[in-house]
Amino acid sequence: MTLVWTARVLAAVSSAALSVALVGGARGAAPPASTPRPEPGSAAPTPASVTQVRAAVVGLRSFVPPDRPSAATLGEERAGSATIIAPEGLAVTVGYLVLEAARIDVTLEDGRRPTARVVGHDFESGLALIRLDSAGGPYPAARVGRSAPLEAGHPVVIVGVGIPGGAVGVMVRVTGVGPFVAYWEYLLDRAVFVAPHHPAFGGAALVDPDGALVGVVSLRLPGGHLAIPIDLLAPVRDAMIQTGRPARSPRPWLGIRALGLDGGIGIAGVSVAGPAHAAGLRAGDVIVRANGERLADVESFYRWLWAQPVNRPLALDVWRAGAIVTISVQPRDRYATFGPQSP
Repeated sequence: MTLVWTARVLAAVSSAALSVALVGGARGAAPPASTPRPEPGSAAPTPASVTQVRAAVVGLRSFVPPDRPSAATLGEERAGSATIIAPEGLAVTVGYLVLEAARIDVTLEDGRRPTARVVGHDFESGLALIRLDSAGGPYPAARVGRSAPLEAGHPVVIVGVGIPGGAVGVMVRVTGVGPFVAYWEYLLDRAVFVAPHHPAFGGAALVDPDGALVGVVSLRLPGGHLAIPIDLLAPVRDAMIQTGRPARSPRPWLGIRALGLDGGIGIAGVSVAGPAHAAGLRAGDVIVRANGERLADVESFYRWLWAQPVNRPLALDVWRAGAIVTISVQPRDRYATFGPQSP
């Protein structure tokens, strides 16, 4: 078997590992540790169609203890937006902003500054729920719409809170709807892609012309943004509120950052908190077989992995230093490592 694994490729993989996060996803783009500063003149005035949702879009700043696994990749302080979806203060945002947060400070359009806590995560979609302090309510809430009707060409608006504050609305269009594969064990079968860029995108609301919330903006891509469809929230919302996670069987998690290569799955890096690291996998390895099976690409590898029992070790044949070595890895339920942290 021929493996394309030159020093140049290895250097590129190592460089990519520095910018990859543990949750959320993009093909070749990692979640930022904080919301970028708006560029002068880059944001248009908020359209009238989102007047009713603007008050429900809040700024948030989360603080993560330095010893938590996600602090090394996502930072100890993160900033972005969330959208209140219930008057008692339940809000939805993108998970990487509040992962392992010990404290969350929220800023409303009317100047109120309540604290919030993490309610639950859905690592499969990348969504998270937080709850604002009930003493500060009632809160303005956005109407939750449907993302299923979205198609390329549809007009939508991104509403996000930038720095120093205040909701910013930018008119955008859906540029595509389809699969999205990331290299930190994340895949969406139906992601929403929009353009142009918004200066404050992390956790921002994607709003349809009627002012209904249809998505949560997650990542900045070269040509625009990825938004997580809001339809993914309804099936898991109640369980997330009650238990902190969706009511589905856990997916096996390795804690790797995977890149497709000719001849295998390249390892760009591993989480120090993950089972792959504990088993001895390291950056520069190339998985050529998994339980004896060859896998065509990263998407195929993920789908194979998630079909395995979470409590059964995997035999990974790995190309390392010119030879094949077999490494046994015991997958783990990701929630056992990155469960919601109470403030």
